[in-house]
Amino acid sequence: MKRSRSALDKIFESQLQQLAITLRPRTVEEYRSCARGFLTYLHAHFPRIRKLSQLRRDPHLLGWFRYLCQHQPPLRNATRELDLILLRRLLRDLTNHGHRLPPDLIRREDFPLRDHYLPRPLPPDQDQRLQQQLGQSDTVETHALRLIRATGIRVGECLDLRVDCLQQVSEQEAALHVPLGKLHSERWVPVDEQTRRVLTRLLQFRALAPASCLAKSQGFLLPRSGGRAGLYDRLRQVLADAARCAGCTGKVTPHRLRHSYATEMVRLGVSLPVLMHLLGHKNILMTMRYVQVARLDVQREFHRALQNTTSLHALPQLPLPVTRVPQHLDLAALRQAVAATHHLFQLFQPQLEDKPRRKLRRLSQRLLKILPELDHLTPKMSAHWPVKLS
Repeated sequence: MKRSRSALDKIFESQLQQLAITLRPRTVEEYRSCARGFLTYLHAHFPRIRKLSQLRRDPHLLGWFRYLCQHQPPLRNATRELDLILLRRLLRDLTNHGHRLPPDLIRREDFPLRDHYLPRPLPPDQDQRLQQQLGQSDTVETHALRLIRATGIRVGECLDLRVDCLQQVSEQEAALHVPLGKLHSERWVPVDEQTRRVLTRLLQFRALAPASCLAKSQGFLLPRSGGRAGLYDRLRQVLADAARCAGCTGKVTPHRLRHSYATEMVRLGVSLPVLMHLLGHKNILMTMRYVQVARLDVQREFHRALQNTTSLHALPQLPLPVTRVPQHLDLAALRQAVAATHHLFQLFQPQLEDKPRRKLRRLSQRLLKILPELDHLTPKMSAHWPVKLS
């Protein structure tokens, strides 16, 4: 039994080392935890499994699915879904590397229904009180939290900001350079004058930090004395204390500041594609999970749409063409007068109700029939043209 278990563990460990070449350490650790859990279940319930080729959907994989569903304490649907995604990737990569595995061990119908949570922005009044509370304290942590709220960046991205993260885009515009983060992408986030002052104050704090602290910061904007994890814990604690003093309800985390930023941007008129770029998302569905649409937002957008509809369909007041009676009346002048009258009919039709509009349309069609008739009169009446008008 030890020999078979060791063989399976080595196979999975070898594949995990391959993933470590391209994936982040934290992501590799998630794969390792999933593989460890699956192998522990397999060895406990099916000790005779010695090769990957012996795996079957039923009972091995289906039994593991039931085991996850019966786990105590119960696992969230998102947790079970992640386990299936990770194991499916591992089994697929093992197949690509020459291991014989039956197909369709994990199918789409095996995945649990995804939980859809509402966005978690702070109510506007609590959000305002919290920002005021953070503004009353002059520390690295409070200014870092104000920066997260003003730009919508992730807390991990804030911890990884470089000293030169603020870049001047133009003479009067600046942007925050957000480094590679969770989704392996960097971006620029516009900042206002107040956010510039926050960044300037953070640079001043960094300049006053002890040399031992700066040695551990390695060019980062936020000085860290106890490492990255210690600074992260301090930010969460300072935010929790400020939220309690501001009278905020529920648990307030740095990520809720990101939700509040996204909801505020939409209410200020920022489009979803632009917001997707500001938040560093890869698809619009992910962005929609951050935006809360309240009842007042629906009413405001509805009335704004009604106003836009009125202005959209309003007819422009075009000046009427000035027609002058020519001194010499010929066929060309007559055709021009008929064409001008037809044009006036077309401008006037949309301003009428249905019945008068239909009558005017019929008259306009008659004018169109007159024009070819005038062309037929040209050879017969050429001797009488032009006629001088008195």
